[in-house]
This record gives sequence, structure tokens and C-alpha cells, in this order.
Amino acid sequence: MKALVTAAGEDAGLRLDSVAEPVPLPGQALVEVAAVAVNRGELSVIGQLPPGSRLGWDVAGTVVAAAADGSGPPAGTRVLGLADRDGWAERVALDTGRLAVLPDSLEWAAAAALPVAGLTALYALRRAGTLLGRTVLVTGAAGGVGRAAVQLAAQAGARVIAWVGSPARTEGLHLLGADVIDLYGAGGTEPVDVLLDSCGGEVLTQGFQAVAPGGTVVCFGNTARAELRLPVDWGRARPGVSLHYLFLFDEITRRDVGRDLATLVRLADGQQLDPQVALVADWTDPAPAFARLQDRQVNGKLVLAL
Repeated sequence: MKALVTAAGEDAGLRLDSVAEPVPLPGQALVEVAAVAVNRGELSVIGQLPPGSRLGWDVAGTVVAAAADGSGPPAGTRVLGLADRDGWAERVALDTGRLAVLPDSLEWAAAAALPVAGLTALYALRRAGTLLGRTVLVTGAAGGVGRAAVQLAAQAGARVIAWVGSPARTEGLHLLGADVIDLYGAGGTEPVDVLLDSCGGEVLTQGFQAVAPGGTVVCFGNTARAELRLPVDWGRARPGVSLHYLFLFDEITRRDVGRDLATLVRLADGQQLDPQVALVADWTDPAPAFARLQDRQVNGKLVLAL
């Protein structure tokens, strides 16, 4: 079968190559892939992996062979799932505990955009506790996780403040539920109860200064690739503030991923969560789309169609 693998000197650092067919474990379903999503975290490691390495977490497709242990859906079922960094391929073996059934009404591209972005936003907000009547600040709000977090927080009854890096990145955020949209460094903001940060560096420092006593900070990225710097009085001026770091692939070891994916599917199918697919590209020529994502010209999710 064909898969995208790392290749030095190629456009986007990838090539379409022949790889071995997956051999499912007893608790895995074999899935024919229809669409995959691309995350910035995947882009960041392409040049660091040996040639021939596999990539890909977000997968949507059809079960062609049910799990041998009887778990999971039967052959012919449309599913989305979380792959083990081997999803950019024609077929993939998925743990039945990390997939969810898709209704016919949800398109492949929308489904593929849900797992990593949706689960990260969902788990980050769960760390914050009850959101009704509280104020949530989301940095990196123009990306896939940020746009999911804005929607989920607004659905839960929060007042949502969205921070982005440029005017072009504000597109559509009001429609998703953001009450306030600001650029980084635009000045002070009202006190917030919850800060969700994917940026790190100076953006996190600025956002932390707005957190009210007793508030919650959840960091799930560091796109600035900078050290964390908190104000000198970070604790004394904000008693009771809790600071968390969420790494999705650690978090899923303690979560019912299949149930949570099913929740995301239900919300998307009910039009309560828009997966925000901004660009769909052919997986045989991903380089132009990867360049746009790298340059922050994609407001939402990039999906590759097979």
C-alpha cells in the first residue's frame, strides 16, 4: 500500500512510497482511509525524523476488517479515529477504544479534522472545571484547537476572549462564539477565570497577567519555542491560581477516548461544533498546503483527501 513517509530533499520533506500492509492486533480494526488531518505538531517533527518514518494521527475512513476480539464496529462502518503516528496511509490499524462511528451526514474531511484538535480542546476545558458564567481567554484561537476551544467554551456558557496573531487570523471567530477578539500585544484585557494557551513565550506571559485569583491556566503547546516566564508576583498577586500542562498523548492514557470522540461526533453532527476545515488538499501533492499551514495562512484545519 501507499503512505506518506519522510524524505530529505523532497517538497514538504515527504514522499508517497510503498510500505507494508498493517497487521491489526486483536483489539484493532483495519480501516480504509478516506481523509487525514494535518497538525502543526506533525509539521514540526518532519525534519527531525529518519527518512522513511511514518506520520499521522487524525484518520477518517471505513472499517474493512473488524477487530478479531469482537470489540468495535463491523466491517463497512464509517469511523474516525486516533492513529498511532501512522495514519497518513491507504490503510491503518486503529485501536477500537480510539475510534468512533460516523453518521452518513458527516463528511470525511470534517470527521478527520476532529480527533486531535477536538480532544485537546475538550480535555483542556475539562481541566478548568465548570465554565458557565466564567470568562475564558484562548490564545492561538485561529488554529484548529483554538477554534474548537472557542466553540466548546461558548457552548458551555462562558464569555470567550480570543487572541490571534494578525487581523487575517480573526476570520469567523465571532461566528464561533468569541465575544472579544484581540491581537497579541494589543493592550490589557479584562480579568479572566481560565486561560488556555498554545503559544508559550510572551503571549503566555501577557495572558497570565489577566488571570484572576483562583483561576486556571492550561497550557497545551509552545509554538513560540520559548521559555515560560511568569510575573515576579505570579503567585502572591493571584492566590489560588492553578497551572497545568496538557499533553494529549499522555492525557488519552487516562481517558475514555472512544466515548469522547463520540461526543465530538455528536456535537459536529448536531452543528454545535464546526470542525473548521479551512483547506482540503490531495495527499499526493501536499507540499503547497503544508507551506500555507506553516506560514499561518490556514485559519482552521488542513485535511488531505485520499
